[in-house]
Parts: sequence; C-alpha cells; structure tokens
Amino acid sequence: MRLQVQTPVGNVLDCAVIKVISEGLRGAFCLRPRHVDLVTPLVPGLLYYELAEQDRGRYLAVDRGLLVKRDDLVSVAVRNAVAGENLEDLLEVVQSRFRNLDEQEKLVRSAMARLESDFLRRFMELS
Repeated sequence: MRLQVQTPVGNVLDCAVIKVISEGLRGAFCLRPRHVDLVTPLVPGLLYYELAEQDRGRYLAVDRGLLVKRDDLVSVAVRNAVAGENLEDLLEVVQSRFRNLDEQEKLVRSAMARLESDFLRRFMELS
C-alpha cells in the first residue's frame, strides 16, 4: 500500500506502508492493504504509519484535511503536516500550532459575518 501526504506547499511523504492509523470526525481508524475504499475528513492530530520495509512505526502531525483510500493508494491532503522522531514534540505541535489556527479561523469567520451583515444592513438602508 502506498501513502502520500500532501500540503498546499508540496508533497510531505510518499512511501510504501503496511498500516495507517489516523483520526477522523467519528474517531480513530486503521487502514490496511485490503481495507475497503473510503473518503473521510481528518481532524488535527497524529497520523501513524508503518513502513513496509521496517517494523518500526512513524508519526506525522497533521492539521485538518481529507484522507482518500482507493485500491492500494492512501492519499492525504492536509493544510499542514510536520514529521518528527519525538512523539511528545509532535503532540505539542498539534496542540499549540494546529489548534490555535482553528481558533484564529473562528475569529476571522466571526469578523467576516459581522462585516457582511453590516454591509447588507447599510445596503438595505440605501433602497
């Protein structure tokens, strides 16, 4: 099975794997080569994968995104991804950087909604 992880900046990972574990909106899941095809959104967290030629697993901190498993290809498209050897450091990255981005996005969306409603109110006053 092949795992490809991509961000808007470029490819982060492209390797042969025997297992992928990640977390979606409905909880954690595990993919193996004969798993049924699926599409699922990902939440900020850790993506665990085991390389085909090694017994040791590796971790990747991922932001929100989308995972698509089709045949022998697992394709992951996320906003941000950080690889690392130290699991504790990756957990810190997820908790601080990725979750803070979500909070900033909520603030921006709220400000945009206020601007849009103000614009519509003023537009209605003109007519």
